[in-house]
Amino acid sequence: MVPVPSARTPGSPSGPSGPFTPLDFQLVLLRRMADHNPGPVEDARHELGVSLARMREANKRWQATVRSPRSRPARSRYRSVLGEPESRARRRIGDLDCEASRWRLPLWPDLRFEILTAPDGTVWNEWLVRAPDAGPPVLRTVEDLTPWSCTVGEAARAFAPARPLEGTAPTRWGLALVAPDVRGVRHEVVAEFTWGLLQRTAPGPRTGAGGPPPG
Repeated sequence: MVPVPSARTPGSPSGPSGPFTPLDFQLVLLRRMADHNPGPVEDARHELGVSLARMREANKRWQATVRSPRSRPARSRYRSVLGEPESRARRRIGDLDCEASRWRLPLWPDLRFEILTAPDGTVWNEWLVRAPDAGPPVLRTVEDLTPWSCTVGEAARAFAPARPLEGTAPTRWGLALVAPDVRGVRHEVVAEFTWGLLQRTAPGPRTGAGGPPPG
């Protein structure tokens, strides 16, 4: 279980008709994570001091807003809830230019919520990434792949070459990778991520390939 830092958000909780707050947005992220890994989510919910009903209501309100035909563009929606980004930077991915906007979320002080926006305002990606001033996790063995321990990019770099897998929802990603255990035995593993954060691992097509890792 991953310890959850103190993350209480100032101000009174919003109700079904009140403003949608940064706390509510954190509950939206937690609600989707609960599908794969309810343990850390329950710990985080208790640390935030909110009920299960409040988390469900926040997710319901967010989904209704996203699916509404009158919904504002995704970038404007995030700014209306989270405020101005902590940072903005131009980024080039392949042949495409985009803007990376990042926000701080109290529940994950070492991470930032990032969106990648195309020049026409379309949001390409929405996920959690490591904060620039936070040290990266130590990822050497399959035992290091614990819930909430790393982001998609960190796992892919640590156990390259990792193969991306199609997620079961827009906020989910998967990686097929090979990682040694503490004895040096290699295992094929499927790592599952929600909002860019590792939730769980499962055995891949073959496990216990045997022998020490190459190199």
